[in-house]
Amino acid sequence: MVSVIGADGRDPLHDRRDSLRDRPDSPRDRPDSPRDRPDSPRDRNGRAEHSDMRTRSDLQSNGSGHAGLLGEVGAPSAAAAERAPSAAAFGASKAAAARTTRLLLVEDDRLLADALSRMLELAGFTVYVTAFGEDALDLARAYRFDVVLLDLSLPDMDGHAVLQKLRIARPEAPVIILSGETALESKLEGFGEGADDYITKPFHSDELLARVNAVLRRARAAAPSELVLGPLVLDLAARRALVAGSQVPLTAKEYACLEFLGQRRGMTVTKEMFLQHLYGGRDEPEMKIIDVFICKLRRKISEAGSPALIETVWGRGYTIANEL
Repeated sequence: MVSVIGADGRDPLHDRRDSLRDRPDSPRDRPDSPRDRPDSPRDRNGRAEHSDMRTRSDLQSNGSGHAGLLGEVGAPSAAAAERAPSAAAFGASKAAAARTTRLLLVEDDRLLADALSRMLELAGFTVYVTAFGEDALDLARAYRFDVVLLDLSLPDMDGHAVLQKLRIARPEAPVIILSGETALESKLEGFGEGADDYITKPFHSDELLARVNAVLRRARAAAPSELVLGPLVLDLAARRALVAGSQVPLTAKEYACLEFLGQRRGMTVTKEMFLQHLYGGRDEPEMKIIDVFICKLRRKISEAGSPALIETVWGRGYTIANEL
């Protein structure tokens, strides 16, 4: 289970954590105020989780779950359980997700969200799940996702409003709408608000994987290949740092820290955010390891001839200024 920290250095769900166990099951019973609404859906065993935004580490469980894992997703038909996603679809997805590919799933149907997250993780994606639009926006502001799957029927806010705000917060992130609304007007509205694709429920898992991979290919082809931080240049494709054309000898973790900071210039990145980015909530070391990485980064960048770039925000974390 992963706890996600927001852009202000706090857990975006911290103020609502105490109400986890009392969450009503019916949307009409939920509090009207987003501030007072409960935290997260239950896990598969009915237990309340620490945060609604999480990755899954139990892919090798006994296989119980939603029928959507085995064919058409979102359909109540028992016949859907007879059709498993094809090996070809999974193979293509794993090839596309060979590097760490972060996917945000915004879906308030617990069974459907569980089925989709399992299927996508088996296909090679790192999946984060939330049932609420506000939490999805908090997460999108703090982390960079390769693709977002967005249900339009959410308990706290309208899915179209979430889409509009996502386009402002992360204009580069592809968004695929998942909706039971099949009317042409709804589809046109979604595309007009910036959606990259629109899938109607029920859908087959092979189709979903194919569409996710298609938007990923388009997004990666259009993505910038370099990130310039004053005299320091990050080659995003080769994952290396250069000063005056010479490569800075960084380890994989050091480079990941530097890129994570560079993509959030002007924003304070907490140690919790670094740990989540580097280790995905699994087998995390002590928090002081981040100080070690930053210390080594500063030394190596200085030795390469670049002025100091990484600033300490005391009591919070680290940042790279917007103006260099």
